[in-house]
Amino acid sequence: MIKSQRVVNERRKILVRSFTSIESDSHNGISNCEGPGPPFDSQIHPSKTENRFSRLFYFTALLTNCWFVLLSGCAVGPNYQRPNLNVPTVYRSAESSADQASIADLPWWEVFNDLQLKELVQTALNNNYDLQIAVTRIEQSRQIAAQAHAQYLPFVNYSVNGSDGKNEFVGAVTPNGGQEQGSFLAVASAAWEADIWGRLRRENESARAQYLATEQARRGVMLSLVSDVAQAYFELLDLDLQLEIAKRTTESFDQTLKLFTQRLEGGVASKLDTSRAAAAQATAAASIPEIERQIAIKENQISILLGRNPNPIPHTAKLLDQIVPPSIPVGLPSALLERRPDILEAEQQMRSANAQIGVATANYFPRIGLTVLFGRASSPLSELSSGQATVWSVAGALAGPVYQGGALRAQKRQAVAFWEQTKLQYEQTAQIAFQDVSNALISRQKYEGVRDGQAQAVQAYEESVKVSLQRYVAGKASYFEVLDAQQQLFPAENALALTELSQRTVIVQLYKALGGGWNLNDPAWVGPKF
Repeated sequence: MIKSQRVVNERRKILVRSFTSIESDSHNGISNCEGPGPPFDSQIHPSKTENRFSRLFYFTALLTNCWFVLLSGCAVGPNYQRPNLNVPTVYRSAESSADQASIADLPWWEVFNDLQLKELVQTALNNNYDLQIAVTRIEQSRQIAAQAHAQYLPFVNYSVNGSDGKNEFVGAVTPNGGQEQGSFLAVASAAWEADIWGRLRRENESARAQYLATEQARRGVMLSLVSDVAQAYFELLDLDLQLEIAKRTTESFDQTLKLFTQRLEGGVASKLDTSRAAAAQATAAASIPEIERQIAIKENQISILLGRNPNPIPHTAKLLDQIVPPSIPVGLPSALLERRPDILEAEQQMRSANAQIGVATANYFPRIGLTVLFGRASSPLSELSSGQATVWSVAGALAGPVYQGGALRAQKRQAVAFWEQTKLQYEQTAQIAFQDVSNALISRQKYEGVRDGQAQAVQAYEESVKVSLQRYVAGKASYFEVLDAQQQLFPAENALALTELSQRTVIVQLYKALGGGWNLNDPAWVGPKF
């Protein structure tokens, strides 16, 4: 017995030395893909009387050694690197030289000055269903990442079974000489896989990237929601302006029809004059209910964005009261890669695909696992309390592929091809982002010239209507000149109203294209109380 204890003590010292060596190598950054050598002296042979505590100690030391092998082991597969992109130095049609300042640095409530619009956007951020759906997707991805991380830890399970019968043991056929007796089995087990090749780490990396991609998708939904509400609100104000123009035009045709009717009654005009005037007045009047229909539909659209049932949208602002800033800073194109949610989402998808290459590569290598089991088993039940009913086991396993018919190679090639796909999608998303910004800048510049020309046309048509009426009353012009001038003025005013709308919505589009609000954390997106 004394000799056995001496052997145990000597073996423990060797385990401690081995444990210390592994720990030192791990902290020094030494990667040992093949793992440490056996911690036990091959000349030591423990006696059969060694107690159970010593065996559990050995298992704990072995598990600890494997843990440090895991920490210092190799993670096969390529490490992620962002691909190089052809990023322009400046945006096409940028209003000024490259500057780091950008309208995207501002929170949305500082971009829009209309209090009613701010309240609508805030309501949408609190209630919109698309945003709530995006949040649930984030939670799903978070839990998937948690499942991947759980593979680092041992899986602990238990099982309790009891039965009574003949030639059986807890429901399994077990010859026992035809005796009818009860049986009982209760065990707890633990299983753990040593991540020597980094398969679990790559799976965890991939799952985390997917989770971060859904985070960026939610930020993209928030940015789109802000821009959608703002654009719909400005379109609603534009419809109000068109309705005002239609009513004013109808009133103008009413006055012309009265004038023509008076001259017809005086015998100085023909029925043709009044008929043409009545037709023009009816056409203008018919546009009023059409515009009112469009207003109701636009209000329904805004209501859905707000997460509400279709209802009127209270508003008192006028489109022309919305100030158009004279200049807008847009920042550097390279900053767009760190600000646009869709670009960041595409990059995380690419990172996830890159990690899957590592997973496919690790499948070539064997998996190493450890299992431990402890419990009680007895048949018959009368022996349950005896020492012979104890069940325990410590086991290691190594399993790997030898021949899979090319399946592993095909899996890796598929993973590489998918990574190539996500890489191309990332590059395409970046190019589309540069295009969005450039389109908004070009449109903003050109709308200035369009508006100036249309404003001059409206002014000229207004003068034409005034002069033609004077000439008609003086008998120097026919009814056709009056109606033609009025009919030209109506569409010109509508065209000017649409351009006024475009000048305001292009600011919304530019803010979205630049990844506006990129520096806001998620809770801050709702904004302050207005």
